[in-house]
Amino acid sequence: MDNPSRIISDGQDQDSTEESGRGFFGKLGSRMARPRGEAPAVPSGLDTREARLLLQNYEESGRGWFWSTDAKGRITYITDAVARLMGRTGTGLLGTPFTDLFLPVDSHGERQRTLPFLMTKQSKFDELPLRSAFEGDDRWWAISGRPWFDQGGDMAGYRGSGTDITAQRRSAEDASRLALYDSLTGLANRFNISKKLDTTLAAFSQQQRSCAIMLLDLDRFKQVNDTLGHPAGDALLKQVAERLLKIVGDKEMVSRLGGDEFQIILPDVEDRGKLGDMAADIIGSLSQPYSVEGSRCIIGASVGVAIAPFDGQTSDDLVRNADLALYAAKGNGRGRFRFYSSDLHQAAEDRRALEEDLRDALTRGEMELTYQPVVQAKTNLVTGVEALIRWTHPERGLISPSVFVPIAEETNLIWPLGEWVLRKACEDAARWPGDLRVAVNVSPIQFANEDLPKVVASALGAAGLSPDRLELEITENVFLSDSAETARMFKALKDLGVRLALDDFGTGYSSLGYLQSAPFDKIKIDQSFVRGATVPGSRNGAIIAAIVALAEALDMETTAEGIESHDQLDLIRNLHVSHVQGYIYSKPVGNDELVDHAEAGSWMIKPSGPAKQRNDRFQMFRKVGAIHGNHRYNVVIRNLSATGAFIEGILDVPTGTRFVIDFGEGQLVTATVRRSMKHQQGIEFEQTMVSDGNGGLCTRHRVSPYLIAAATQQTPGQLALPTFTTTSDWKAA
Repeated sequence: MDNPSRIISDGQDQDSTEESGRGFFGKLGSRMARPRGEAPAVPSGLDTREARLLLQNYEESGRGWFWSTDAKGRITYITDAVARLMGRTGTGLLGTPFTDLFLPVDSHGERQRTLPFLMTKQSKFDELPLRSAFEGDDRWWAISGRPWFDQGGDMAGYRGSGTDITAQRRSAEDASRLALYDSLTGLANRFNISKKLDTTLAAFSQQQRSCAIMLLDLDRFKQVNDTLGHPAGDALLKQVAERLLKIVGDKEMVSRLGGDEFQIILPDVEDRGKLGDMAADIIGSLSQPYSVEGSRCIIGASVGVAIAPFDGQTSDDLVRNADLALYAAKGNGRGRFRFYSSDLHQAAEDRRALEEDLRDALTRGEMELTYQPVVQAKTNLVTGVEALIRWTHPERGLISPSVFVPIAEETNLIWPLGEWVLRKACEDAARWPGDLRVAVNVSPIQFANEDLPKVVASALGAAGLSPDRLELEITENVFLSDSAETARMFKALKDLGVRLALDDFGTGYSSLGYLQSAPFDKIKIDQSFVRGATVPGSRNGAIIAAIVALAEALDMETTAEGIESHDQLDLIRNLHVSHVQGYIYSKPVGNDELVDHAEAGSWMIKPSGPAKQRNDRFQMFRKVGAIHGNHRYNVVIRNLSATGAFIEGILDVPTGTRFVIDFGEGQLVTATVRRSMKHQQGIEFEQTMVSDGNGGLCTRHRVSPYLIAAATQQTPGQLALPTFTTTSDWKAA
């Protein structure tokens, strides 16, 4: 170290100090703490030397350092060892503004008076935390300083000290990080995101702004932990966090609540079209295969969405409602999203009641099987059928499998239910004339049960059905990991002589790797590819062609699901898909009707359906409001599509008349009458509806409660809505 008593001055007299105690330490005792205008006290030579040695010893110990400046704040002295830590030398820093040694306060988020401000005001400061401004040096220093004055009472500069607080600072940051961030993924934790949501909603309420949140729950994550162990599960969660951040972008708005649950805050977003697209992107991304510790894993995700202020104005309400939407998404088949709506409260109660009723549905004889024909595309000849389970509830009537099958999976009822389907299908098929095949769906939970081959063999033996007439449809979910158990299950099933079909191919889990080893006889192309294939500009046709080419190369059949129109059928035939299943040939039929067709010999079905694919229409009958001018009419809406619908309840409405259709909960859409037939009107929406994530439709935007409240105040008792001109009077039916 250079002699620490060296002094650099700016035009100051140095003679006496250099003699009695050279340098900074020689002047320290006489000037550092001297009040303004007070004459310096002259220490004895012994006292000066002792002070200089003590301070020099402290400086050399590395526990602290010293600095001084002139009246303009330029460095006149700095401990050389510290200068070297900053990548400089003491001599090299002479004349440098002292403030240049440290980053500006705002750059690292500190809330304190800045060093330049304090020095400009000639204020003293103690233990001011500052970060080094030099590249490659991320140290933190606690800086103290006092102004000193010449004999005339004028400000002469600063003298002070510094200590290294890097270790303490990092320790505090680590503690703060642990308190606010998830140690595994680095995302905000539950406490952090809850506080952030509270703050955001409080501010946005005053500013009348919207804020959406998404709750995510991983599907089949538990199977990864159970199969590969918790370290693999932890590694998978890290990859999930990375994929979420790529889509969302803002790390501070993504959190891991714990386990396999995540939450996302999306300020100033209320467009349900955009939110639906993001939710679909998240589900698609998280459903792509992962590589974890040399194993290939596949999981999924379900998403619930709630938007403030429409779905709640407090964080508790918003999170609770997003959780209800998530619960509904999971209950409707997983791997999907759902927006919150007020009817979800009742739906949750209904679902809990269904859980209880489902336990006794088999013993009460409420389950039955129907069969949908699978037709050879070139000849229209029925070669087999798919068994579809139906539940006729004594009070609720027919309940869709998309509702009760997920309940069965969650309540461990899928195994007895699946075994019943398998045995019943084999019994029915054994009595059919001819050699029609019967396809039965096997859930991943059934596939994971080592007793499945025994149950299949027992069902075939009891019914006396030839194994090659039974086809087991297995989804790609069974390939959660490339485990030896999966390979053994495939071998055991093929050893029985049954056929295997890969169901829902192309829904996000597809991998060509397992097709090389899994002994499938058929690939079923998911209907989502078929329905979009005839849309101009769609690439689905090219994807279907690639799937067909792959299947042919592997000596597999192909079946296209969900064919409803002739243009879809023509496309499928041109792409050489071997088999077709869909309403264009037949809806599912009961066993008795199937037997009647089969007894007639070869079962041929002539395709019948619309010429072209239409937007999905929902056969619904729902009361809504049709607002025109200052009048509101209660009407029934049906055949809802993204672009329009039919309404019933008003007579003699001229074409061209414009309405505001009120679907409730702030969902308003402008519509124009395009066709009018007495009490029925065909209306076209000004803005297309978007998916609600549950197979239905909703408006892209909603009227904010803030605007509704303002309109109600302006027009007591009613909402001020746009007024449209009509060509004639018409009356409610």
